[in-house]
Amino acid sequence: MSPLFSPLSFTHGPDMKNRFMLAPLTNSQSHEDGTLGDDEFHWLTKRAEGGFGLTMTCAAHVQANGQGFPGQLGIFDDKHLVGLARLAADIKSKGSLAIVQLHHAGMRSPKDLIGETPVCPSVNEEFKARELSATEVEELINDFVEGAVRAEKSGFQGIELHGAHGYILGQFLSAEINLRQDQYGGSLENRTRPIDDIITGIRKRCSNEFIIGLRLSPERFGMQLSEILEYSQQLMSADSIDFLDMSLWDVFKEPVEEAYQGRSLLSYFTELDRNNVRLGVAGKIMTGDEAQRMLDEGVDWVMLGRAAILHHDFPKQLAQNAKFSSTSLPVSHAYLANEGLSPTFIEYMKVWRGFVAE
Repeated sequence: MSPLFSPLSFTHGPDMKNRFMLAPLTNSQSHEDGTLGDDEFHWLTKRAEGGFGLTMTCAAHVQANGQGFPGQLGIFDDKHLVGLARLAADIKSKGSLAIVQLHHAGMRSPKDLIGETPVCPSVNEEFKARELSATEVEELINDFVEGAVRAEKSGFQGIELHGAHGYILGQFLSAEINLRQDQYGGSLENRTRPIDDIITGIRKRCSNEFIIGLRLSPERFGMQLSEILEYSQQLMSADSIDFLDMSLWDVFKEPVEEAYQGRSLLSYFTELDRNNVRLGVAGKIMTGDEAQRMLDEGVDWVMLGRAAILHHDFPKQLAQNAKFSSTSLPVSHAYLANEGLSPTFIEYMKVWRGFVAE
């Protein structure tokens, strides 16, 4: 049997039955108040049924003012618990681990969506965002922890913190965006403090069987590869998380920074001493051969986005055919509807150039 179909254990929580995680994908399929929509339920549970070892929700915002897109799943209020519990139960019933991605868009929260000025570690003219006070940063940290508590209360087996793609935790990480002069800005230690405090808070408030993951992106949005490598090693050395999810955009690319070129971006992370932290990657993995190559190069699991949109049962298909690869693009509306995408999600996918046939 391929290593892709061997179980993966974590320091906390149950094993994953195989090495396939569903990527947390924007889909706009829930209600305006953040409660779970039937379309989102159908999309996610269909992937669990399709054989993914771990099914992750889209980014779920932990504060109302952290909403990043219309129809986003929420986890900032107890009114969300009923829908979340329904979702977690169905995912687990299909043999997949159920994980919520916790998120706050920060300066990238559209003002016309949240009805107020977006927030950021520092004043940001480009996004017309205001600076968070120190008290508000503490509230933000607490609300991420509360989101994890709600996730566990709902029956989810863990969470992933969204520290990538220029959202608020990534905004704190960025020395370009975060210009604070207090304990949350300046040094790398200070800029990582919100994430570290959230992890500490979740460990205190949630059970010992609760999985904690973190998503980081090492490039764009003001990130410096050297700092992300340093912080990743710190997390691994401390065993403070169960898994690190590196969003590389393209798992085969070289680094953007010239000083690091000449080898793959991925290789800088696989050579870290990961201790008991499991390492996974996302970025243009579309075939079984590419997924296997990632394991051969040293990662523990792969995260599928586009391939999972195109094939709700990618893992099952690959189990039956070792040479399985994703269908060619573009695909029709009818094809995507058959794969469990709602009309709203299909409309969103038109933003991805060349994905949906006109």
